[in-house]
Amino acid sequence: MNRWLRLAFAPFLLVSAAYCQEAPRCAALVKLALPDTKIVRAEQVAAGQFTPPGDAPSPGDAQIYEKLPAFCRVVAQAAPTTDSDIQIEVWMPASGWNGKFRGQGNGGFAGEIGYSQLALSVSQGYATAGTDTGHTGHSTEASWALHHPEKIADFGYRGIHEMTGQAKAIIDAYYGKPPSRSYFASCSDGGREALMEAQRFPNDYDGILAGAPAYVWTNLLTSGMHKTQALFQDQASYIPPAKLPAISSAVLAACDASDGVKDGILNDPRTCHFEPQALLCKRADSDRCLTQPQVTALKALYAATVDSTGKQVYPRSLPGGELGPGGWATWVLGNESGKSLGVAYGVGYFANMVYSDPHWDHKTFTVDSGLKAAVEKTAAALNATDPNLKPFASHGGKLILYHGWNDPAISPLSTLEYYQQVTETNSDAEFFVRLFLVPGMQHCYGGPGPSSFGQFGWRPGTGPDDSQHDLYRALERWVDQGLAPETVIAAKIESDGKSAPRLTMTRPLCAYPKKAVYKGTGDTSDAANFTCK
Repeated sequence: MNRWLRLAFAPFLLVSAAYCQEAPRCAALVKLALPDTKIVRAEQVAAGQFTPPGDAPSPGDAQIYEKLPAFCRVVAQAAPTTDSDIQIEVWMPASGWNGKFRGQGNGGFAGEIGYSQLALSVSQGYATAGTDTGHTGHSTEASWALHHPEKIADFGYRGIHEMTGQAKAIIDAYYGKPPSRSYFASCSDGGREALMEAQRFPNDYDGILAGAPAYVWTNLLTSGMHKTQALFQDQASYIPPAKLPAISSAVLAACDASDGVKDGILNDPRTCHFEPQALLCKRADSDRCLTQPQVTALKALYAATVDSTGKQVYPRSLPGGELGPGGWATWVLGNESGKSLGVAYGVGYFANMVYSDPHWDHKTFTVDSGLKAAVEKTAAALNATDPNLKPFASHGGKLILYHGWNDPAISPLSTLEYYQQVTETNSDAEFFVRLFLVPGMQHCYGGPGPSSFGQFGWRPGTGPDDSQHDLYRALERWVDQGLAPETVIAAKIESDGKSAPRLTMTRPLCAYPKKAVYKGTGDTSDAANFTCK
């Protein structure tokens, strides 16, 4: 090869040489001996050559896969019990590892590995791991749990812990050293997994980012079934999605301007005193009003769930985020009666995990008996309610909680209650825990307000990749430098699916109990015109 050709192909030759050197080291991991775990596959994946299983990825995720660096992919199967089958994937950059490990969580009933999150993490230099938590299926499917208490335990707490321990051992074997820092970030059921790690396995992670945690699973699903009955027990009570614009307009008319900025966002919806009775039809039924049975149902949907003695079982839902693809049409009402995600999760849980009856009739449900049975059967495996985080804090662990004020799936008041329990139980809580409540955000993301702040890792087009705009980076800085986050700038990114995403609003998120307050002048879409008070 002449000199000019060698120069032209030098970068390619260097990458190829590195790839060839790393491939045998990666393949050798198939022989790694781990407790109760079998390495099924260990292979070097060339840059940009991984195709995720299942459906074609979204355009945004496709770009992430296209830009993937070369990495070592390890597929493992953990079986801590005879009825366990926990699938785990560990991805490690072939070069440029930043020395850190990032564990990935799940949503809903899990059952799937989040490949796009693995790809995003590896692209940013992390070694990373994901798991199905011990079963395969769509995140709304719970039939796998029927008569399988060990699989419920794997889903509840054991699967993530197994993933974490085995991943660290595999990383150590591949690089010749363990990760210097370990982080876990997830939302919804993943937020519950995050708190489970902090409570039961405090040494697994140095930093944890827990979003909208479904941590008191028994009470959350009991409340969901109670509201399902209020909405679907008879056809007259059902509120069709076509009426959501009227409900949203009435809420905003009553409460939007109370925070000093009329922008479609309720800064603190706890102060909103919207009265559903105001929507009662004065004449014929239409999409602009509610019938009396629908008014009664709407009151129940907003209200706290209580037992027969009046004791609160689960806090109320808050107004303000009824519209949108992540709003009530998806989570509460469904496209038709009985077809919402709330129904799918509630019925799936009680039928398969609590009553062990796939034909269980949700119309027989009562709050008292349902909660009692749920606690007896599943609280030990699924609830992550322990506020004592001293063991986690003792090794320098940092926890950041976040929740959208307009979450239709999990009440933000539930997360606020847990945060308050932690601060009351741990006298030094200010040194290791923060809570960010996000105005205008629905479940984990989306909604009328800015909802991109690095909670799922930085993605191109969502703002700067730094600790002032990225809550995950803020967590890393807290762990590494001891600088607790007090403010993070959230962005609202909008796209019509045809053109490039565009940033339309920024707003500061303030560590609770502070909240963003408009200074009185300037563009209300610019975070610079707000201050945390």
